[in-house]
Parts: sequence; C-alpha cells; structure tokens
Amino acid sequence: MTLTDEEISEFLDRLEKESRAIKKNLLEMCWHMRGGLSYDDAMLLSYHEREMINDIIKDHMDVTKKTQLPFF
Repeated sequence: MTLTDEEISEFLDRLEKESRAIKKNLLEMCWHMRGGLSYDDAMLLSYHEREMINDIIKDHMDVTKKTQLPFF
C-alpha cells in the first residue's frame, strides 16, 4: 500500500493529535492523583490501566459532586 504525500501528512497530523490527547490525559491523571502518580510512571501505564484510573477518577468526581464535598 502506498500513500500520497497528502495522506501521509494527514496521518502524521492525526498521530500528533492523538499523542497530545494522551499526554493531556496523563497530566490530568497526575494532577488528580496529587503526586501519587508521577508523569514518568503514568507514561508506563497500559491503555487499559489508564482507562481504569480514569473511571475511578470519574466515579470519585461524581461522588464529590453528589455529596457536595469540597474538591481540591
């Protein structure tokens, strides 16, 4: 399979956007963990581990909103 220059450029742009989204998600995870997870350690997590941590964060955020506990 061969790609045109334009298709290669589009593919690389898509990879760059995905890379930025992953990095942003990892940084958000580290922030929520309040230093319990370093960025270097977060980079070593598998896709499924990141999904599980994000689910836990979302669940805790939902509980915090429902109980109106302060979030910091």
